[in-house]
Amino acid sequence: MNIPTMIQIRGYLKVSVRGEQLSSFINAITEAGIPVWEMKPTGSASASFKLLLSDFKELRPILKGTGCRTRILERHGLPFRAARLLRRKIFAAGIVVFFALLLLMSSMVWSIRVEGNEKVATEDVLQAAKQEGLYTYQWIFRLKSMDKLSASLAAQLPGTSWVGVERDGTSVTIQVVEASVPKKSPLQSPRHLVSTADAVVTSIYAEKGLPQVAVNSRVKKGDILISGLLGDEENHQQVVAKGEVKGLVWHEYEIEVPLEKKSYVLTGEFKKRSYLVLGNRAVQLWGYGEMPFESSRVLTLYDPLTWRNHPLPLGWMTEKEMEVRQNTETVTEQEAKKEGLASAFRDILAKYGPDSRLVSQKILHDQKENGKVYMKVLFEVEEVIAKELPIVYNQGD
Repeated sequence: MNIPTMIQIRGYLKVSVRGEQLSSFINAITEAGIPVWEMKPTGSASASFKLLLSDFKELRPILKGTGCRTRILERHGLPFRAARLLRRKIFAAGIVVFFALLLLMSSMVWSIRVEGNEKVATEDVLQAAKQEGLYTYQWIFRLKSMDKLSASLAAQLPGTSWVGVERDGTSVTIQVVEASVPKKSPLQSPRHLVSTADAVVTSIYAEKGLPQVAVNSRVKKGDILISGLLGDEENHQQVVAKGEVKGLVWHEYEIEVPLEKKSYVLTGEFKKRSYLVLGNRAVQLWGYGEMPFESSRVLTLYDPLTWRNHPLPLGWMTEKEMEVRQNTETVTEQEAKKEGLASAFRDILAKYGPDSRLVSQKILHDQKENGKVYMKVLFEVEEVIAKELPIVYNQGD
């Protein structure tokens, strides 16, 4: 017979029946339409089966008519758990206290958000709100009206044109509209563009200023590439030199690459631990015992209790400790060299800009020792070599 729905909520029993007319008893409950499942013979004149708690009283007239006797073996489901909980007076009192605390917590301010501020510091806004009686863990019924709070905060915070306060459940949002101040354009002093390294110039573009070098010319670090001085000694003008200069630069790298790569993979085995979170404390409820894995990674999931879409300092946390296995992969010497060269060039791109272009590379020295490949490599890279240098007046004085 099919198992009824929601048996855990409705409650069910496992019972045994004994009697000479056992077959008549089984036929009778079938005719009566009483759903039973997992019926198994336990002897020549006995059997066991499961049925819903609400159907147990329907067995009495059938038992009386067939002369069979029954005995309850197991009790399962929510009704029996609730009965056990009710017998625990301390636990029941704890439930009452819990809901009382929940009611109290919903009457307090748990979070204050400040939005719209860029120049006015969030700390200044929160300090002004605290002076007006608005702070975390404050009773909601002790707050001033939102209009009065808005007016008071706007008066206390210079640089704001309007401050709005809005409460949604246990959360308060302070919306700040800052007064618009015209932006001052930054002052630019005259300057040269100078070389950042010893290089051979490959291209030069002067948007403003006077070029001092040509393509294929060799320059040293600090040489002027585009001058910010225009004219001659009698008639001259100082400008902010602008442009782009690229050149060939040589970088020497010492590279070390292991021939064995270690990685970690999940095996699929795991152990769970569950916690009840109260504020910044967590009380472990399930998952006690020593860690069964030699190596593992822990994934933590926190599910806070919410009130009107706002989180409360109460929730449920689950830690999933997953077993990991270390894998070792051996690479060839050529693969290690290729990986080392690629890693060094990525470092060049990070240091000297993504527009850098690898022209050539030359391995000056390489050797294999102690399970590693060691290389000394010279990279020839085309990169931007110009940087700004302010023009200092009266340099010869």
